[in-house]
Amino acid sequence: MASTEGLVPITRNFLASYYDKYPAPPLSDDVSRLSSQIRSLANDLLLDSPPSQEESLLIEEADRQPPHKIDENMWKNREHMEEIIFLLKRSHWPATLQQSSAPEDVELANVLGKLSEKFEKTLNTLKSFQAVNSDRIFNTVMTYMPQDFRGALIRQQRERSERNKQAEVDALVNSGASIRDRYSLMWKQQMDRRRQLAQLGSATGVYKTLVKYLVGVPQVLLDFVRQINDDDGPMEEQRHRYGPPLYSLTAMVIFIRLFLFLSWGRFDANKLKRHQVAILEQAVDVYTSEFESFIKFISGVFANSPFFISAEAAGALETRKNDEYKEITIPAGKNFEVSFSVDSVNSYIAWDFSVVQGKISTDIGFSLEYTNESGEKTLILPYRRHESDQGNFCTVLVGNYKLLWDNTYSTFFKKFYVILFSGIGSALQSGLHSSSG
Repeated sequence: MASTEGLVPITRNFLASYYDKYPAPPLSDDVSRLSSQIRSLANDLLLDSPPSQEESLLIEEADRQPPHKIDENMWKNREHMEEIIFLLKRSHWPATLQQSSAPEDVELANVLGKLSEKFEKTLNTLKSFQAVNSDRIFNTVMTYMPQDFRGALIRQQRERSERNKQAEVDALVNSGASIRDRYSLMWKQQMDRRRQLAQLGSATGVYKTLVKYLVGVPQVLLDFVRQINDDDGPMEEQRHRYGPPLYSLTAMVIFIRLFLFLSWGRFDANKLKRHQVAILEQAVDVYTSEFESFIKFISGVFANSPFFISAEAAGALETRKNDEYKEITIPAGKNFEVSFSVDSVNSYIAWDFSVVQGKISTDIGFSLEYTNESGEKTLILPYRRHESDQGNFCTVLVGNYKLLWDNTYSTFFKKFYVILFSGIGSALQSGLHSSSG
């Protein structure tokens, strides 16, 4: 576990000084020129044929400003590239084009195949960037987590959460949903991840203490996840520096899709002309080339971007003590219990304890008990005596779970234990009890 002592989350001012070293390379002038031309071609197709309802939705999106967030623009580019690849598949061409063997249509078919290949390559580049960036952030955060069962627990939760999200997407796809519907769900999932981080970072009272001291998340991480996406937080500097070129590329890919979509709907009455195909080819060449260059540039910026900086560098020194384990004294004839009130299934309860008793070999009784809303009790882990133990349990029912350390059988010896317990997604109560209680 890397130390966070003396560190604070990055600030917008510090990030601005860092980004000064990485000025965004300007886009080619062809981006603006071809975006304007391809949009003009799309508008021409509407002169003699009003848009359908589905076309109107796409026109409305093309008329709006691109999203403000960097990651939302990435998802938008990915969505529209997939939509374009869908349109470029032979089975989705206009019927007359699929069936034609005229030389000009054969030539057009070859062009469309090459355009599809270019979009496939750029789409894969974007997917790889998103996956690498996501893993990098998670792994960086994990270096500041305790490298024991708690870290493994967090990894398990992430893997399970991502599997559930993917299953949700798969179910939507199998139901026949559109690409638009799929990306709407995927962006909602992305925002859910962000909200969960913000809620974790801003939690107060028992939950914050639980997370910080018992689950082992350093306070500096809580501050980081709470502040990172604030309206005037560090990421706003990123949007200010690198948003404009990305916004231009987002608009361009929407214009390309709009032109193709309108063309396919009017192909019988308005066959694509040679100059239109030439502009389309140029637009796709420039878009894919410029987008891949942007991804390569921003990957380098992100790979070296700091998450945490020294308090001195931020202009304020604030150190925090992070007591990860608690030392508990359990007198002879008494026990110690920790109760977790679980209001959602798939919450994790975990423990790690060992005796500290000098040269004398001692043990203590330990068990895990569940109580439902009707008061019925079920023993989850049978009573056993341990010198030490480590484990976790994933809840399958809501209700109350109790960890119990029993020293009631001891007449003379009080037990000193270094003990850690955690509940993710639950409320906590603990206390010492005599043998009668």
